[in-house]
Amino acid sequence: MSEEKDIKQETQVEEPVEQTPQAEEPKKKQKKEQRKEEALRKEIAELTDNLAKEKQQVAKEKESYLRLMAEFETFRRRSAEDRLNLISSASAKTIEGLLPVLDDCERALEMLSKSSDEAAKEGTTLIYNKLMDYLKTQGLARIEAKGEVFNTDFHEAVTQFPAPSEDLKGKVIDVVQTGYTLGGKVLRYAKVVVGA
Repeated sequence: MSEEKDIKQETQVEEPVEQTPQAEEPKKKQKKEQRKEEALRKEIAELTDNLAKEKQQVAKEKESYLRLMAEFETFRRRSAEDRLNLISSASAKTIEGLLPVLDDCERALEMLSKSSDEAAKEGTTLIYNKLMDYLKTQGLARIEAKGEVFNTDFHEAVTQFPAPSEDLKGKVIDVVQTGYTLGGKVLRYAKVVVGA
């Protein structure tokens, strides 16, 4: 029995000795795992911060790109409009320079209508019609004024004359100089006599 007691005591003594290193080993493992976990958490936090910063940078660059594209589109549109305005103003100046020629043709046709020279009438009418047809293709339009209500948007009153009848009051009685529009804009106002 004493041998059994010794064995039991040894066994009992041995058991606690064996348990101590095993208990310390999980603690060390646990500490190592905690350190690894903390390191991973720090790394995740750093990566998250870096990702957030990169997202902000990308958002800023995207906004900058969109603004640049919008500015470029505005510049392109303005350049095209300026080019069209330049072309239309150049053609307006050219056509405006031809208006006195049209006036002379109209006066010539008026004078030739009283003449018996048919060849002169026909030639002048042909020239006038060709010139007028070309100018119409460029956007020139005649302002019809005689008998119309006086409109300051299209007419320039040279004088007022007593109206021969009540229905002609405030209307154009006679046209002194024909007016023209180019592309819907007044190129030259019609100079008219208005009934008073």
